[in-house]
Amino acid sequence: MTQLTEIFGPGGRLAGNLANFEPRDGQHAMAEAVADVLLLDAPERQDHDGPQARVLLIEAETGIGKTLAYLIPAALSGKRVVISTATLNLQDQIINKDLPLVEKVLDEKIAALCIKGRENYLCQYRWYQYRSNPQLSLVDDPWVEQIDTWLKKTATGDRAELGWLSKKAGLWSKIASQSNHCLGADCPEAAGCFISQLRKRAGKARLLIVNHHLFFSDLALRKSGFGEILPRYEAVIFDEAHHLENVASTFFGKSFSHYQLIDLLGDIERQAKLDLPPEMIDTLLPSVHGLKMRLDGFGRFFPVQTGRFFLQTLIKDQTETVWREQVELLSAGITGLADRLVDCTAFGDGWSGLIKRAGEQNDKLRDIALFFDNNDHKYVHWYEKRDRTVLLSATPIEVADELQKNLYATVDACILTSATLSSGGSFSYIKERLGLKEDVRDLQFSSPFDYRHRTLLYVPETSFPEPTHQDFLPCIGDRVLQILRLSEGRALVLCTSFKGMDSLAAFLEGALDYPVLVQGRASRNALLNSFREETHSVLLAVASFWEGVDVVGESLSCVIIEKLPFEVPSDPVIQARIDRIKEEGGKPFFDFQVPRAILTLRQGVGRLMRSVTDRGVIAIMDVRLFKKGYGRVFLKSLPASPVTRNMVDIANFYAENAHAERTEGDE
Repeated sequence: MTQLTEIFGPGGRLAGNLANFEPRDGQHAMAEAVADVLLLDAPERQDHDGPQARVLLIEAETGIGKTLAYLIPAALSGKRVVISTATLNLQDQIINKDLPLVEKVLDEKIAALCIKGRENYLCQYRWYQYRSNPQLSLVDDPWVEQIDTWLKKTATGDRAELGWLSKKAGLWSKIASQSNHCLGADCPEAAGCFISQLRKRAGKARLLIVNHHLFFSDLALRKSGFGEILPRYEAVIFDEAHHLENVASTFFGKSFSHYQLIDLLGDIERQAKLDLPPEMIDTLLPSVHGLKMRLDGFGRFFPVQTGRFFLQTLIKDQTETVWREQVELLSAGITGLADRLVDCTAFGDGWSGLIKRAGEQNDKLRDIALFFDNNDHKYVHWYEKRDRTVLLSATPIEVADELQKNLYATVDACILTSATLSSGGSFSYIKERLGLKEDVRDLQFSSPFDYRHRTLLYVPETSFPEPTHQDFLPCIGDRVLQILRLSEGRALVLCTSFKGMDSLAAFLEGALDYPVLVQGRASRNALLNSFREETHSVLLAVASFWEGVDVVGESLSCVIIEKLPFEVPSDPVIQARIDRIKEEGGKPFFDFQVPRAILTLRQGVGRLMRSVTDRGVIAIMDVRLFKKGYGRVFLKSLPASPVTRNMVDIANFYAENAHAERTEGDE
């Protein structure tokens, strides 16, 4: 497309509007591929297996500039396109940073709208309820006046505008817009409702910027026939598409939690104090307290061990009859309370919503807990025991069919992109898990960063113990300490469990001269800010820190990965998927576990190089990369860094690069 050449080429419009822009063949080629998919005529709808939309997979590694490569063709397409991201932060970046640049480049205003989950927007009805609480006059609430002032000028009601409101304050949960509190057209504040206004603006927008959770929540609503959040769209572009299976599993499944019911009971008590005469409160509250006692008894029925477990194992241990009695007792309590709430509807608009919520809670409880009545083998039923609460869930073992029916069959084009979609150079895993045929088009664009000359990949020598060996913990502590002394801190240490992280942190804090930052001791943002500002610090983390950490420059000059990030196979959902692959004659370790671990590893490794000037060492402390046959697939999936198994090479690397940094600084 000539227009894209004029934008992405040397001396093009991007170069004229973006300081230090460097034309990248991969970015231009990706933009052309996205445009080809978006601009073709709508495909014929056919009743056959496989995607009916035009589907394109694009792996665009760090440095390609994939956001602009899909945003610009989407803006030029003239179609309504949904762009779905993994996080709220990326949504905000697109709407506040990338789209204004695109508008400059195209010299036109783009009808775009950022839509978040409704819990991110203030509910004016709930706010005025909170505001009118007579108990507020007895305490000094510093936020009331500030929110009142904000409401006079905000056009969106988006919490992101309230940078001063602490996430730990607890206030937002009392005033946020939530579907189970919504009174709809009966709401006295309906005329000024931020959610209603947002939906009206969405109907006029061409680009809708959402996140995966909102997108799949909308799909689930469409599937159930209970309305929808988003207006009809012709195409969808998923950024960070490696998250799709996990997110889709959540929204195509069901859950019932101890916390949700406690939250409902708390809302009933608050509504009663606002609406009901004293004699009705005295009649209703004993029923509320009685259901709380039943819920506590239900929670005590579960073993004290925390974690995630198969529900059928619990039922087998306790017998089906005993389990059914427990469920029926709690269900009867919810139903009885809902019946009593009917008498309250004459005293306020909020009671109908509370009755509806109680009914939904009861339906979910029975659907999940009494699953043996419907003999449905498409779901894995499990529970999670936490310190004070229990969560019951039914998760689909496979989401491929759901995506086929509810996504690919409903749009003209679907583009999935991420820095990590392939394992060992193959897209087979992601295609199979997301219900895509093997012949669906896929593209790979390697990072333009100079891994060969600016990085080093270290794996310990063969005699180093494997992660399952009893000597692994003391050996990894000593070796990581040696690496951190050579790197002078400046390192992100990624672990696969909190236990491993805490053990390593305890060892390093007593032996390392540099500041040691540990996940859980402060907020994510606070830790990352400290890590950026204290150049020679060390940050130890798990889980979410394997991706989304973007620290450019000297502060991040080393990424240490404790071991290959295989998921715990005892997790009920993972185990059910492994069992299903076995039943179908596959090899779950190679077909499922290895590809998933590779995608996570690639995300972790990708934290090091965030700009062309970055440099550093990637240390993967797992000798299975060379001792096991599957290690070759992991190595094939990593950047083209020189590989060493000798600590001397790390010392030489940092010495040589210290000289290079001084030379570049002089220039």
